[in-house]
Amino acid sequence: MLLKRITFGIITIGIISCNSSKKENTTNEATTYSSIKVVGAMKNVMWKGELGSSINLDTITDKNGLYGIGPLSFLRGELLINNGKSYVSKVTSDSTMVVEKQFNATAPFFVYGNVTEWIEEELPTNIKNSQDLEKYIDKKTTNFKRPFTFKLIGKVSSAIIHIQNLPEGTQVSSPEEAHQGQTNYPLQNEEVEIIGFFSTEHKGVFTHHDSFLHMHLITKDESKMGHLDAVEINKMKLYLPKK
Repeated sequence: MLLKRITFGIITIGIISCNSSKKENTTNEATTYSSIKVVGAMKNVMWKGELGSSINLDTITDKNGLYGIGPLSFLRGELLINNGKSYVSKVTSDSTMVVEKQFNATAPFFVYGNVTEWIEEELPTNIKNSQDLEKYIDKKTTNFKRPFTFKLIGKVSSAIIHIQNLPEGTQVSSPEEAHQGQTNYPLQNEEVEIIGFFSTEHKGVFTHHDSFLHMHLITKDESKMGHLDAVEINKMKLYLPKK
């Protein structure tokens, strides 16, 4: 009887020890990629008219594996940092834009983070649009530290991106006023990269009130870049931060 009790005690201690170890490992794995940084807030731009500079991209010192998105100050363009390269897009006409590589740019709100290792997978063929993508990422990352950045690389059948182009001197106190001059650009059968940020806790900060995602798209030839409004996915790979 005594031997049974001792054996049971050893087994119990072993189980507790293993469970504790698993918990510790899970915690460590979930916090190995860097925290997302947020400057300013979308709602303050839309409702309070805070259009000026909250950050100069030149001041972000760690550009190794750096990703970030936001609008250009005074809503005169769009910003994207893709793996340490910074892009600024501006409207030149209803059907054309200019995309420049530069870090000398400011934003009224901006979200960014560093990722150097990714988990890569083929996106399932039933994921066709932004809504599908949001549900898929949310379900797949329940044990991730949130928020986080992700990216997609591949082909879209179609997409709509926009660039903010607020008339100079415009005062803003509502989303409707903030989107004056916004120019939409349709894309067809393009090879692209999409950089996105996922959060369930930042609606009105860096995602819109009805989404967990904020995404910017850049074409493979880097000639077009803007905020992604709608997409029909053809064949793409999804990249999530490696834990």
